Amino acid sequence: MVKLLKSGRVVVVLNGRHAGKKGVVVNTWEGSKERQFAFCLVAGIEKAPLKVHKKMPAKKIEKRMRVKPFLKYINVNHLMPTRYTVSSDMDVKTMVPEDAMRTVDDRKAAKKGLKKIFYEKFTNPVNEKVGKVSKDLLFLRKKLRF
Repeated sequence: MVKLLKSGRVVVVLNGRHAGKKGVVVNTWEGSKERQFAFCLVAGIEKAPLKVHKKMPAKKIEKRMRVKPFLKYINVNHLMPTRYTVSSDMDVKTMVPEDAMRTVDDRKAAKKGLKKIFYEKFTNPVNEKVGKVSKDLLFLRKKLRF
């Protein structure tokens, strides 16, 4: 069977607190001692940025562009892969350090880093290599309507 949930794949969380939210797969495991099931580390967007217009003041644009990320281990049965991948736009492996999930302080620091990365990519979605706006990032940026 082909492995769909490789790092960089955009997924939609189906169950739990973050159900309906979009995220990016950072890493995938087939199981461990703590978790006897296949799971992924997902860096997602808990609160997506809102629409902005040119006429809005800079302060309002700054406030509406805020992103609230989440970082969580999720069972692969609770994820729905999409056709989008962001591996070309952002280096997913370096987004979250290996030991980011060990303590609460490490998690907070990793979330702050994610917030910066997502904010930079969402404010300037143009890919440096191609020079065009990435459809994958635009999909990740928008709130899922259902």
